[in-house]
Amino acid sequence: MKLSTPRWWYVRERDRASMPITRMLLRPLSWIWAAATARRIARASPVDPGAPVICVGNITMGGTGKTPVVREILARLRARGVEAHGLSRGYGGRLEGPVQVDLAVHSAASVGDEPLMMATDGPIWVARDRTAGALAARAAGAQAIVMDDGHQNPGLTKRLSLIVVDGETREGEWPFGDGAVFPAGPLREPLAVGLARADAVVLMLPQDVAAADPALLALFGQTPVLIARLTPAEPPPAGPQVGFAGVGKPWKVERALQAAGCELADFAPFPDHFAYDSAVLARLAARAEDFNAGLVTTEKDWVRLPADWRDRVAAWPVRAQFEDEAALDALLSSAL
Repeated sequence: MKLSTPRWWYVRERDRASMPITRMLLRPLSWIWAAATARRIARASPVDPGAPVICVGNITMGGTGKTPVVREILARLRARGVEAHGLSRGYGGRLEGPVQVDLAVHSAASVGDEPLMMATDGPIWVARDRTAGALAARAAGAQAIVMDDGHQNPGLTKRLSLIVVDGETREGEWPFGDGAVFPAGPLREPLAVGLARADAVVLMLPQDVAAADPALLALFGQTPVLIARLTPAEPPPAGPQVGFAGVGKPWKVERALQAAGCELADFAPFPDHFAYDSAVLARLAARAEDFNAGLVTTEKDWVRLPADWRDRVAAWPVRAQFEDEAALDALLSSAL
């Protein structure tokens, strides 16, 4: 059973009247999680797969725009003539790998939604064992490997480590909450610990926010920060729409659709990587019919839809657009 991301994770204690009892009860588990992560990283012996590894990871549990950053980096490397392959754990898929995603053979149920989506651009590998996946990619001709997630995975020697951070600070939200580690908060490890292994931060800002919050920028200290935005690759569908999304922070998809001019009649949030079945989709279609509206969702959700529903739902694609593309290119050059 998949759980929805708790919104209270992203609220600082100074912005609430009292600490939720759930957070208090989960504190001891968060200390165990952080200690186990630190021990695993300290004891690892990273493997060099024979091609530079660029890791695009998170310090938090997700919902930051990491996969669009991976796609942008892969596109830039390929535009340079570099044979760049993506590498994913394949969360939500049943195949352990290593296996190269084949759009004619695989589904989201077999390789996961994000690898299936990225495979429309070029070679993507799925492997629970990232080291085995990187070695397979290298054997298949990869000159560079871009790892989707894995900042806390110590199995590979990383030439460049980027962490993607959600820059949303409106309506009481704070990307790191009160600094608690999972499950008491959104962090995978303490912020300072994760930053110490990062070469740069990619701060993902909403389209309608002019500049990053200075207080947030101050947290990154001397770590370079690149500003990026999730930009619509095309306008949302015209007319009234019922939107839905099963991603880390579905409420951000709702905001983004509205900011892009979508005439949202209603919006339904689902847990990340939610497996849509015909019963759920029929209820969404009935809701859309009530509003004389269409159905719209993210690319990541669309690839998880049963084939017979894909013509009935519009996929709304977004891309990561960097404010300083030259700075990104310089970082990539340093890794090659």
